[in-house]
Amino acid sequence: MTKNGHGSAPGTKTGHGVYKEQTGNGTSSNHTSICGGKGGSSGSDNSSPQYLKEFVKETLKGNGSKNWPTSTKGESAAEPKQNDNAEAVAKDLVQELNTEEKTIVAGLLAKTIEGGEVVEMR
Repeated sequence: MTKNGHGSAPGTKTGHGVYKEQTGNGTSSNHTSICGGKGGSSGSDNSSPQYLKEFVKETLKGNGSKNWPTSTKGESAAEPKQNDNAEAVAKDLVQELNTEEKTIVAGLLAKTIEGGEVVEMR
């Protein structure tokens, strides 16, 4: 889920990241190509966070041909850290999912591997 770049103080604008092919400059742009990225600190108002399905559609272009495993920087943006998207997705799978969601992911992974079996993820 994209994060709010404006902070969480009461009455603060919400500027959640918006998944795009390139990451913006972190100030005036809410565009992010990083899974779970945040909006700009003074970017335009985007009150709704975006989720994994938007990340796949808008950032990975549906087939992983772009921004995997490393994101793409936009004009005047900082250089991306190598494998930043791979690390962000792995972190979400390990730390952000509850037990039920981890079981679902494990089942889906097992289906993609012939002869695989579901194991409990902790």
